Amino acid sequence: MIIELLYILAQILIGFGSGLIVGSGFVAFLTVLGIIPRLVQLSKSINWMNYYQASVIIGALLGTYLTFTDYTIKSSYIVLAFWGLLHGVFIGMLAAALTEVLNVFPILMKRLGIDKELLWFLMAIVIGKIVGSLFHWLIFVDII
Repeated sequence: MIIELLYILAQILIGFGSGLIVGSGFVAFLTVLGIIPRLVQLSKSINWMNYYQASVIIGALLGTYLTFTDYTIKSSYIVLAFWGLLHGVFIGMLAAALTEVLNVFPILMKRLGIDKELLWFLMAIVIGKIVGSLFHWLIFVDII
């Protein structure tokens, strides 16, 4: 009985510690990329800074809860489309922030010698992302 209790306590401690490490890494990643300050700067909405921070925290907690439980949300296709749009916006902003911080595209363009074709390169990435996402959702996800 005591060994089982110690085993459960060790699992709780390891899980909590691992969650703290992953959460700290996520916060550090967002901090290094400067997504929230950049979003505030571009949208000129400094008064909404606390809401941005709270939405990131609530989103992370809600996402963690939904990932580790069997809870499902029944909703209409319109709500699902809006939910998917929000996910796409987040992933797009994260990718844009990462490329902006690392200056990936200017360095890549200069190394490949295709500075003039930057617009075509970006459009190819965007269209490829859209086609790939549509292919995934239409072929692999069973929504009916």
